[in-house]
Amino acid sequence: MSIGSNSPEDERPFEDVSEAAHPSIGRALQQARIAAGLTVDDVSTATRVRIAIVHSIEADDFAPCGGDVYARGHIRTLARAVHLDPAPLMEQYDAAHGGRPAPTSAAPMFEAERIRPERRGPNWTAAMVAAIVAVVGFVGFTAFKGDDGTTDVADGTTPSSSAPATPTPKTEKPVDEQPEPSDSAIAAAPQDKVTVQVTATDGKSWIFAKDHNGRMLFDGLLKQGESQTFQDSERVNLVLGDAGAVELHVNGKKIDDDFQPGAVERLTYTKGDPQAG
Repeated sequence: MSIGSNSPEDERPFEDVSEAAHPSIGRALQQARIAAGLTVDDVSTATRVRIAIVHSIEADDFAPCGGDVYARGHIRTLARAVHLDPAPLMEQYDAAHGGRPAPTSAAPMFEAERIRPERRGPNWTAAMVAAIVAVVGFVGFTAFKGDDGTTDVADGTTPSSSAPATPTPKTEKPVDEQPEPSDSAIAAAPQDKVTVQVTATDGKSWIFAKDHNGRMLFDGLLKQGESQTFQDSERVNLVLGDAGAVELHVNGKKIDDDFQPGAVERLTYTKGDPQAG
């Protein structure tokens, strides 16, 4: 038996009784995650909070969250994912950070969580929409053609010098108004695909869209009056930073969900009669 060597009991780290009784926010979340049999990857996948931020919060480092509003949202989301009551954690965070912060607009929050863009391939969606618009334009053009193959002019264009001085009056054929290209693209969308059009009607909103393979279709801010159309063979997943500011058309049908201003919505649409998942 050697003199002065430490026994296994002597090598155990000092246990802080106060920490065990009242764990920090990060420690409480980590213990609950382990007790639930979940990994950090599992929690990140379920909550869409990046792995690096989950690690930082479990280490009680809230700086990567981007501010108190975002930190509180992450804590609440992670607590629910590991089956932990978020209320005591929120009180603990507010007590340590000067109380509950003032409300912040939804769009900047997602700037902090934005998923890194993937390498983009050919934009087949834009090409398909352009082709549909071209077909609609051709149909509209042929509607103006007369029986003799000439185009009727109704905008006051000066006739050529070879025309008689007093041309015989000609009856104009009625022409049906053509719909806007974006509406036509939605209406003529193939039945074997899912087509989603997002239009910012009441303000700006951050939009994130990806296809059924997880490939990003769009990630950016949609200003008022702007529109984006997404198409996939099976499924389109959306995140709307301000759902109350946008209007949705899915597979040719307007979505009448009563989204509240400032509400963040995660939606999934598939082929056929649109039902958000």
